[in-house]
Amino acid sequence: MSASLSQHEALVYVMVMMSAVDRIMSDDEFARIGGLVRFLPAFDGFDEDRLIHIGRECAAQLAAPEGLDVTLEMVRESLPQRHYETAYALAVEIAAADQRIRTEEIRLLQLLRDRLALDKLTCAAIERGALARFRR
Repeated sequence: MSASLSQHEALVYVMVMMSAVDRIMSDDEFARIGGLVRFLPAFDGFDEDRLIHIGRECAAQLAAPEGLDVTLEMVRESLPQRHYETAYALAVEIAAADQRIRTEEIRLLQLLRDRLALDKLTCAAIERGALARFRR
């Protein structure tokens, strides 16, 4: 397994995974990642200039053999448990950014939920909140 990630890197990896899972990384998703990194307290102290580099590292990891499984495990090992729900919420935010949740995105959310051992009720609340925020 690759070197461990910082907490910030792990959270960025989650967002990049979600953006890339459908092989269509939209401008809305990229803009949303940048906005979340600038706005959320979980990214306090993060050097935003590293965002593109971290995104490329994540993409390379995903392209490796068993990339998704290894990347999910790296995220789980790198995050303190108190940030598991934050990671899931970030994934949902990116999935909802283009106002279409694709099958691949739903599957990644399921994998992330299972890997982080999050309960379904908490995840449903996070998902419902994101859908309400993005509704037109």
